[in-house]
Amino acid sequence: MSIHVLILCTHNSARSVLSEGMLNHLARRLGKDVQAHSAGSAPSGRLNPFALEALQNAGVDTSGYRSKSWDEFTGPEAPPLSIVITVCDSAAAEQCPVFFGGQGQPVKVHWGYPDPSNAEGGDEGKRRAFELTRQAIGYRMLQLLALPLERMDRSELAAALNAIAQS
Repeated sequence: MSIHVLILCTHNSARSVLSEGMLNHLARRLGKDVQAHSAGSAPSGRLNPFALEALQNAGVDTSGYRSKSWDEFTGPEAPPLSIVITVCDSAAAEQCPVFFGGQGQPVKVHWGYPDPSNAEGGDEGKRRAFELTRQAIGYRMLQLLALPLERMDRSELAAALNAIAQS
């Protein structure tokens, strides 16, 4: 049974998209049954082109990616979420809707990253910031994938995810 992870950011255009792409890409490469999804509380309706570029340069297939609302993950037809990760401070501070997990409520954790969209230095500065953010996200996603997810209870999972947040 797949482990479903929802990654949230306010606009679902940059950090959450980088996270979804990296987690799915790394899970496939490592043969892990983990499926990432991303969404936003106020989706912009567009994906940041620098996020797509950083993912594509890393060999991540971004076809089918879109900016979407977290409302898509609140109904009974949504995938059974095991983990919800916020990646921007504004989304972490928002009142999240109720998400349904396969075994009750999913474990929630905040892994904050500065917004690479605000990087200085024109397009090259933004490209550099997006690539560095992609690498930092990838590192944490590798740590997540190294966990024995299928054998962890809620409290063990929450402790492990919070430890990753501190790394």
